[in-house]
Amino acid sequence: MKWVYIVAGIALYIKMLILPNPMLSVDPADIVTAVAQESGIPNVVSGIIFRNRLYDTIFEVIVFTIAIMGAKYLLANEQPYPTIHQFTDQPSVLLARLGATIAALVSLELAIRGHLSPGGGFAAGVAGGTAIGLVTITSSSDAMEALYKRWRAATLEKLAVLAFILIAIATLLGWNVTHGEFGALLSGGTLPLLNILVAIKVALGSWAVILIFIRYRGLL
Repeated sequence: MKWVYIVAGIALYIKMLILPNPMLSVDPADIVTAVAQESGIPNVVSGIIFRNRLYDTIFEVIVFTIAIMGAKYLLANEQPYPTIHQFTDQPSVLLARLGATIAALVSLELAIRGHLSPGGGFAAGVAGGTAIGLVTITSSSDAMEALYKRWRAATLEKLAVLAFILIAIATLLGWNVTHGEFGALLSGGTLPLLNILVAIKVALGSWAVILIFIRYRGLL
């Protein structure tokens, strides 16, 4: 079997050297214009992620969910770490809280307007997770866990995943919403909603992972 892989690799290498790369018969700018027109939003990257390649995005969300479940499963039988390392000096706490505020505002901007400008749900979720992480390393871990449970963040995360999958499947089956006015906040059909759901999922999932690693490793 090893020789089969070696021969296949050599054949693929020879193919790349001998056969020319296929050339596009259309202008790339026309492709960008077509994606923007079909999706109804100026951010063609979000148009591709949440429309042209929505099938891939569904599994990206599922993979992220499995990663969070895996972290919980692998560390479930370990003992909590006796010492939690956090920022205690006031300058560091102040800078971390300031950075958290900025990251939270960026997260909201990317989630709400990600379909109109550079950004999107994944970037918004990362910014939101960064904000939560900065607050967590400057606050009591018990207080952050209590806040996580009080807001039912785990339930909201699961609902965001479920809603995303259901809307995505409905879209793939042909259910569409009118695009609205191109460039307006309420435009793009279901794309802005998918954007927001991904942002919620990634931010709350990051919060869960942060709490797990602080509890069982003592730091991020």
